[in-house]
Amino acid sequence: MGYRYYLYTHAKSIFYLTAIIDIYSRFVVGWAISNSLAGENYLEVLREAINRYGKPEIINSDQGAQFTCEAWIEELKTKGIQISMDGKGRPIDNIYIERLWRLVKYDYVYFNPPEDGDELFNGLMSYFEKYNFRFKHQGIGRNTPASRFQYPVAA
Repeated sequence: MGYRYYLYTHAKSIFYLTAIIDIYSRFVVGWAISNSLAGENYLEVLREAINRYGKPEIINSDQGAQFTCEAWIEELKTKGIQISMDGKGRPIDNIYIERLWRLVKYDYVYFNPPEDGDELFNGLMSYFEKYNFRFKHQGIGRNTPASRFQYPVAA
């Protein structure tokens, strides 16, 4: 699943958090922050996740411009990844990533409001490390995402 989320710093800067999560394990396989909505930022997160963990069978996203643009669609097709998009007016289609955004907000951002982009990036790096390797999720039998994550077989 690939999605974006908006975060603010004390300096009132807006940053866009993009994340790709493995639904089965809840493992965050890729993430980045950017101060623009440029489609290349989303492609970079996708490419990095694939380089690190292998190619998924399916990528699900919302119908935002970044995920419906020609470059995103072509990248997925070229790599042989099936495309799945949430239906309009179906908020529960992306429930796993929405839960991640809620946790990021309530467990990190609200308690540690970042001063700037560097502080936000470093804080999120620590948070996702904790989320993947130490946070036990009720929805996956009180296991950590890392304990359930299975690397896809490289094609």
